[in-house]
Formats: sequence, C-alpha cells, structure tokens
Amino acid sequence: MTPPSEVLRAPLVVEFPFTRSLGPVQSAFLTGLREQTVLGVRTETGEVLVPPVEYDPATAAELRDLVEVGTTGTVTTWAWNPAPRPAQPLATPFAWVLVRLDGADTALLHALDAPGPEAVRTGMRVRVRWAAERSGAITDIACFEPHDSDPVAEPVAEPGADAVADPVAERVAGPVAHDGRFDDPITGIVAPARLDYTYSPGRAQTRYLHDLGERRTVGERCPSCAKVYVPPRGACPTCGVATTDRVEVGPRGTVTTYCIVNIKAKNLDIEVPYVYAHIALDGAGLALHGRIGGIPYDQVRMGLRVEPVWSEEGRYPDHYRPTGEPDADYDTYKELL
Repeated sequence: MTPPSEVLRAPLVVEFPFTRSLGPVQSAFLTGLREQTVLGVRTETGEVLVPPVEYDPATAAELRDLVEVGTTGTVTTWAWNPAPRPAQPLATPFAWVLVRLDGADTALLHALDAPGPEAVRTGMRVRVRWAAERSGAITDIACFEPHDSDPVAEPVAEPGADAVADPVAERVAGPVAHDGRFDDPITGIVAPARLDYTYSPGRAQTRYLHDLGERRTVGERCPSCAKVYVPPRGACPTCGVATTDRVEVGPRGTVTTYCIVNIKAKNLDIEVPYVYAHIALDGAGLALHGRIGGIPYDQVRMGLRVEPVWSEEGRYPDHYRPTGEPDADYDTYKELL
C-alpha cells in the first residue's frame, strides 16, 4: 500500500474517434489530396487560402471558388521536433513547418523530413512527398522534403491534356481554377483524438485514494463554510482557504440525480442501458459520481438510498446498490443537486 505521504502519479490516456461529415470545400480538398492535387479557395479579395475553409475568416462570406495551387512551396517558419510521438507523421526527428505553397497566400502546417535542425531554415524551398497509399486525408501528404526550385514552376496541364509523367513534378505556381469534381469523392472522415499525459492528484487526493484502498471514504472540511468536499480538493473553491480537517463520510448515500446510459463505451465491459448517478454520501457537502447496479435501470430514482460495492481488489467502489432503506426526503438533499 502506498504511504499517504507519497504523492501518486499515473499515466492516463483520453481517446475518442471524432466523426464528421464534409461540406463541398473540405470534400474537394481531401479528395484532391488522394489524387495528388492540392486545392485552395479564393476569397472575395483574391486571397488564396490553403487549407481551404468554407467561410471567409475576415467577412464570414461563403467561399466556393476553388483553385489548384502548387505542390512546391516556401517554409515561412519552423520548429524542430527531436522526439516524435506515436502517430506523428515521421518516426525519426523532423521539423514542424508552415509552408506557403506556390499560388497560396496562407501557410499549411506539416512535417519536413530533414537530417537535422541545421538543414532547416526559413525561406527554404520544399515540395510535397506523397504517401504511397492515399485515402483522402491530410496524411496523404506524407511530409515535405527539401527541394531546389524557384517559386515559379511550369503550369499544370489543363483538364484533358497529357498528364505530367513525374508524380512529384512541380505543380502550377499561380492558382488555376478548379471545379472540385473528382470520382468517388470523400464525404466524411473519422479523426481519432488522443491525449497521453501523466496525472498527479496532489496531496489531498493522494490521501483520498489511499483511504479508498482501505475501503474508507474521507473528505476534507472547509474551516470557513464547513462544507465537506469529497473527493477533497485541498482547498475550498468557494472560500479560497485550505481544507486540512479530514472527515470520514458515508459509506451510504443518496442518489440526487442520474442519467441512463444507452451507448456502450469502448473497452468498458458494462452492458447498456445502465445508470450513472450523482450520489451524496452521508456527511458530504457535495455529490460524487458513481454507477448504480443491483436494480433495474428504470427503477432508479432521486432519493434512492445506496451503498458501495467494492471492486475485487478493494481499491474503489465498483458501483453502488440499493440499501433497502426508505427513500430520502427531497429536502435532505435538494441543496446537493
């Protein structure tokens, strides 16, 4: 058992897939990347924005005037990344760069494959390195790579003309009108979002977690307003003073409000529907979160009296179940909603 004097630390991961549909501008942009074509959008003032947006950031006017820009460009600023994280564009050290593609007026953020920071500079010329397999995502640009070229390149072939033989040949320097039409357009994407970090709960919650390991729920009382915080925060957010008076609460409590969960969470072995509730433990000054079990979901109610069912290793309540006591009167918990 970790002694309460030792502040705990643990790696945590917050991860979820973000699914979104695409409008005509974003659909054309991502489908274009799949076809090794970079599209921007022209504003009413003639500025070409890459990546394209659907509304003018200055006037909020709707934008639909798509143009094709070059696959070569100029680095406008950069930062060296000596230790790439998982799922970043390159596994070896690289530079994050803002690249203003030829024909564009704004810069695109991406990775530059370079041997070291001494090989990167503002103003250097670069070109797109396309991914071997492309699906209609920003990762269809594998990265940028250094490239000796002038800002002016040969024009892109007009529709119907012979294709350029070199798949990484420079595209047009000046923007060329594009209708945004491609076969099998991309209409939606799933973007995984993930945050890895190390969490340290601090002195108050370290002691709280230590006490949970002994099947005790201990909060801290504010010396000014006398409210008992569970879990403790180390200070009263209302009064702004330290909370050092430790108070054991519960273990029983009252459901103050609840929701019925109908969507199964990834990697969570709980069948839906189930109930997640705010539970005011006896003696606590605010409610904590907990799952309700041992009762049909449609019988859970405000005022239901519950008690903890501890996890197999006994370190935290797995869920709360009804005690069989009469429901609590509303007036006894209305201030804890």
